Amino acid sequence: MIKKIKPNLTIPQIINMSMGFMGIQMAFGLQNGNASRILANLGANVDQLSWFWLVAPVTGLIVQPIIGHMGDNTWSPLGRRKPYFLIGAILCAVGLVFLPNAASVNAMIGASVLLLAVIFLAMMDFSVNIAMEPFRALVGDMLPKHQGTVGFSVQTILIGIGAVIGSEMPNWLTKLGISNVAPEGFVADNVIYAFYIGAGVLLASILYTIFTTKEYSPKEFAEFSGDESTAEPSKFSEMFTDFAKIPMRMKKLGIVQFFSWFALFTMWVFTTSALATHTFGLSPEDTKSLEFNKAGDLTGHLFGLYNLFAIPFAFLLTPIAKSIGKKQTHALALFCGGLGLISMFFIKDSGMLWISMVGLGFAWASILAMPYAMLIDAIPQHKMGVYMGIFNFFIVIPQIVNGIFGGPIVKNFFGNMAMDYVVVGGICMLIASAITMFLIQNDENETAKEIEQEIEQIHF
Repeated sequence: MIKKIKPNLTIPQIINMSMGFMGIQMAFGLQNGNASRILANLGANVDQLSWFWLVAPVTGLIVQPIIGHMGDNTWSPLGRRKPYFLIGAILCAVGLVFLPNAASVNAMIGASVLLLAVIFLAMMDFSVNIAMEPFRALVGDMLPKHQGTVGFSVQTILIGIGAVIGSEMPNWLTKLGISNVAPEGFVADNVIYAFYIGAGVLLASILYTIFTTKEYSPKEFAEFSGDESTAEPSKFSEMFTDFAKIPMRMKKLGIVQFFSWFALFTMWVFTTSALATHTFGLSPEDTKSLEFNKAGDLTGHLFGLYNLFAIPFAFLLTPIAKSIGKKQTHALALFCGGLGLISMFFIKDSGMLWISMVGLGFAWASILAMPYAMLIDAIPQHKMGVYMGIFNFFIVIPQIVNGIFGGPIVKNFFGNMAMDYVVVGGICMLIASAITMFLIQNDENETAKEIEQEIEQIHF
């Protein structure tokens, strides 16, 4: 069979197929900025937070490879990946509605409020993983190799927009006069209403992608790969042999991902407590006062800022990669992110913490794009979904390790002063930068001509 070349997609087409990711990341931004605050409001101690956060990586570890395998072998009237977008979005929207209302549900049924919160958090994480993995695979499905960096960069821009809205929404609602304080054991109205809005935006954006994007058929995939056998479905058991055959580049990038996501998990879980104790001067036991909720609002604002800064950096990734190479670009971004996390310890004025978010924005933009851009050429086309799911192992395993040991470390080594552990996260990101620079090799096929083709696709 003669191998065909995938046609280039326009920027509007790439935006259409990635729009649903904006809604997913709005939900993710709401969760990252507010889950620790919600759990603390409901009675969790700071050293317990990382255990509750284990729900997210554990579900990702299980769900994403399975969904990837199923997506590789799904050919429905709706498409290959789109059925999973829709199912995941509906379930996640339900979780968004119920998580901040765990105390109200508890009042009706009499269960443990923290247990209910964990169940709703698990529901959100399970459904986000159902929806998220197919979006990564869709870029590999739809784009020719030379558009890979552009595709993931556009996706990163939309991720940033969604995360900014999600992270900032409670703070914006507070400024509109909605209360950010609630009775003990309940969650403030600004957080509850923000989660409602997130559920609506998530469903709307997913439906937009479903209606505006047409996936390739099995026959077309076979033509692009030059192998008719790629149109045949693979057995579930092959997922385990696929894991044993992961490319060397994926293994090396996996080490980078381990340290990068260890750092990110540290930031997401402990920033609210870190700001409350280190910046606002509160005791670790204070998890319900007005000042603590101000620290929670500030956390959401800062998380919105690093996502906002990630947007222009996403535009810069391709030209920087052309100038210095993909691995050098990623190493530089991670270095800036590490410095950003460490600098939070030394910046005493809360109004100046935006400086720390600049470096984190650069790192976040690169983490969402460059590892995948470096990886897709090493993955068989017809195994794109399952390998993207397997690659997710290197994202969730560090979070599981951190989730198990992070809380006890903060309690026993740092006296519940979480900012010290945030600095540890910054050091981990610096380690990831060094590994990228000295362990990863630039793609042999990474030519200036190919990168120039990517840059040309940025213009509308």
